[in-house]
Amino acid sequence: MEKKRWLILAASCLVTLCIGSLYAWSVFASPMAEYLTELTGKEIVSLAIVFTVANAVGPITMISGGFINDRLGPKLVLIIGGILFGAGMIGSGFAKSVPMLIVTYGLGVGLGVGMVYGTIVSNAVKFFPDKRGFAGGLTTACYGGSSIIIPIIATMLLKNHHITSAFKIIGLVMMIIIVASAFVIEKCPDNFTVSGTGSAKAANAKQNAPAKKQYRYDEMLKTQEFYLMLVILTCGAFAGMMIISQASSISQRMMGMTAQKAAAIVSVIALFNMLGRLASGSLSDKLGPINTMRITFAGSLISGILLFACHEGSAALYYLGLAVAGFCFGSIMGIYPGFTASQFGSKNNSVNYGIMFIGFALAGLFGPMIMNSIYNSSGRYQPAFLVAAALAVVGEVLIVFLDRRLKAAA
Repeated sequence: MEKKRWLILAASCLVTLCIGSLYAWSVFASPMAEYLTELTGKEIVSLAIVFTVANAVGPITMISGGFINDRLGPKLVLIIGGILFGAGMIGSGFAKSVPMLIVTYGLGVGLGVGMVYGTIVSNAVKFFPDKRGFAGGLTTACYGGSSIIIPIIATMLLKNHHITSAFKIIGLVMMIIIVASAFVIEKCPDNFTVSGTGSAKAANAKQNAPAKKQYRYDEMLKTQEFYLMLVILTCGAFAGMMIISQASSISQRMMGMTAQKAAAIVSVIALFNMLGRLASGSLSDKLGPINTMRITFAGSLISGILLFACHEGSAALYYLGLAVAGFCFGSIMGIYPGFTASQFGSKNNSVNYGIMFIGFALAGLFGPMIMNSIYNSSGRYQPAFLVAAALAVVGEVLIVFLDRRLKAAA
């Protein structure tokens, strides 16, 4: 099993690469909005609500899928989730209104991603008690890196096919890959250890505050550490979700970029998102998640200030701000799977991490909502970046409180 874990990790990365296409929404949004406008005769300016719903519903199936995974293993969860994800994507190709798109993409794809993501990442982390940060970082890096690959594929498809056909083709292919990969992935045995680590407890020594017991979800919910971690996750993911949901629109309206250049911005953010997940996952194994998050939130503060200062003509500053924001967002997402396991134990991490992921869903809900509200009221995006910078400061303060509690409990 020790050797096979690498094959399971590779298959897990392939699955997260598929479901990460959720992050490429802004590439699909513009042509879909044009199609629905032409079809309905009503001008549709933004489809950000679809992306918001897709991210908001994820924890529902992450938690329910976690319960199934803990009892029956990951295969069934991945098959159900893969079919739900693929069907949602294919169904989006038949959507003829915004409400229908919310049902197919927002609910279908969103619930499918939640079910697959929580199970696949938690299971991979369990197989690497000696490298939790690495396993969590790599699997989530592939998830984030999908939005580098999918826009390229989507662009190629859109040259020869309608947007509706692109949805159907991508959905079918992704469904086949996820379901096929499910038959390679196995449930991690309880108390799995690796040669040279001695025990899970020895492996946990690399973390700031190793779990003293295996917490059930109800026990986790009674701890103050959980709520601190959840709010920190929300603060850390806020800027990334705010920017990713409307990257193309921000680039065109705030920076005066062409649609082609704005589409390329999605890939830039995705690249640094992926690099952040890879770097922080391994770094948290060495420095500990607390110290790694301190560095990450400092970067988030800097990115917010840089983007606030941007205007037409400051393209270099804009690219730098986006790169730092993408890197920091990826860092938080790469740290949290292993961090959650180290604090509350790996046995029930499928469910526990699903509940913790509510923090991410809150960022996905309020990030785009606040940015839209600010833009609609002021006609500018810049003030929204100050909100993100302020939340980075809040995150840094909460990390101090969390660190003190973890050290006191050690």
